[in-house]
Amino acid sequence: MFTLPHSLNGWVQLHPEVIYRLLFQSAWQTLRTFGRDPKRLGGEMGMSAVLHTWGQNLSQHVHLHCLVPGGALGDDGGWHGARSRYLFSVRALSRHFRGHMVSALRQAAIAGELHRVTRPGDVDDQLNTLMATEWVVFSKDCLEHTDTVVRYLARYTRQIAISNARILAVDDHQVTLRYTDYRDRDRRKQLVLDGEEFVRRFLLHVLPTWLMRVRHYGFLANRCRRRRLAQIRQALAIVEKAPDADPARSRVTAALVLVMDFDQQARYVGANWTRRELGSWPTSLPERLVTDPTARDLTSQAAHRPIQYPIEAV
Repeated sequence: MFTLPHSLNGWVQLHPEVIYRLLFQSAWQTLRTFGRDPKRLGGEMGMSAVLHTWGQNLSQHVHLHCLVPGGALGDDGGWHGARSRYLFSVRALSRHFRGHMVSALRQAAIAGELHRVTRPGDVDDQLNTLMATEWVVFSKDCLEHTDTVVRYLARYTRQIAISNARILAVDDHQVTLRYTDYRDRDRRKQLVLDGEEFVRRFLLHVLPTWLMRVRHYGFLANRCRRRRLAQIRQALAIVEKAPDADPARSRVTAALVLVMDFDQQARYVGANWTRRELGSWPTSLPERLVTDPTARDLTSQAAHRPIQYPIEAV
C-alpha cells in the first residue's frame, strides 16, 4: 500500500487528476525499478492497483492498494520467484517512492500542471517539507488468504467512501455512522456529523470524470496479460529437477497457481505441498483445490517440481 502524506491533501483537492496520475505512476515505477534490479528479481513484474481516497471516518486519506505477484518474468522466459515472504525492504521502497513522487510533482509544477497553486514559494516549501517527511509504504504477505484479499479489494472498485450498512441514523440535521478506529486497537465507534459536514466529506472522494480507479501494469497490463501469463504458467510447469544440498531435510514448498480473469474477476488458488524425502512429491491434490488445469499439470508429472509463486499485497 502506497500512501500520500496528508499535507498533500490541499493539492489533491486543487488538482486531483494530476496527483492521482502521478501517484499511480510513481508507485509502479518504484516497484518496476526494484524488480528490474539484477540483485533483486531481475525481470518484469506485474501490479494491479486500486485507488482509495478515504479513511474510515470519511477523511481524506489517499492511498493505493496494490496486488503484486511475488516474482518477475525474466528476459530468458523463466520465473524469478521472491527469495522470502516479502519482495523488497519497505524502508527502501518508501524512500524511492518519496523521491520519485516529489520529483514528478516538481516537474508537473514546472510544466504548469499545478497552476491552481498560486501562493509564491508554496511549491518549493511543500516539496522540501515532503522530502523531510517519512512516507508510508505498507507491505503484507498473503500466501494463504489470497482469495480474501482479492474479494476485499473488489468491493471498492465500484463503490466509494461508505456503504449503507455503516450509516446508523439520519435526521434533518445529523448523520450517525459506524467506523473502525485503527489507532485504538481496531475498536468500533460511532461518529455523529452535521449533514453539511457529511456531504462535504463524501464529495472529497468523487473522482474526476473518466479517471480509472483500477489499473494494471507490467505483465498484468491489458495489452500483454494473456501472452505473459501463458509464459509464466509454462515457466512454472516446466522446471528442471535440482538436487538438494541436504536430501534428508524435510521442507515445505508453497505453490500458488495464479488464475486471472480481469473482467471484474480474479481468483488465486493455493496448495501447500510437503516433501518428506527426496523425490516424494504428492501425485494428487484435494479436489477442492484443483480448479485449474495448470494445478493438475504440476502434480501429474513426477519429474516436474513446482516452484514458489506467492502473491504479495502492497
